[in-house]
Amino acid sequence: MVKSKILIVDDDKGYLEELSEMLTLAGYEVTALSDGSSAVKAAQVSVPDVVLIDLRMPVMSGFEVADRLKALTQTCKVPVIAITGHYTMKEHLWLMKFCGIKKCLKKPINPVELKAEIENVLKDKNNK
Repeated sequence: MVKSKILIVDDDKGYLEELSEMLTLAGYEVTALSDGSSAVKAAQVSVPDVVLIDLRMPVMSGFEVADRLKALTQTCKVPVIAITGHYTMKEHLWLMKFCGIKKCLKKPINPVELKAEIENVLKDKNNK
């Protein structure tokens, strides 16, 4: 069976390692990057099945990364799940929709909830 590819983008390297390890152990193929511009480049080279992205990062925010991925032909259909400790869905719903973000999860992430959300967006993506 082919593993689903997950691209994780978060400037908190400790958190990035933790998420990467958790999702690798759950059976996903994981690429973990700590900045937005590297994530956009990597997504073009090896298109992920899902992107998990921190919204608040220096230089290029998660909103900007999601917007750039949405604008690229090869990544425009890749579901994006935001991970944040600073924003709430209610406060930024319009911006998330504009950027194509499917879901927003609050840090600290519940591993069971995260895996369920990943599977939900994969299922939705595959049914289209």
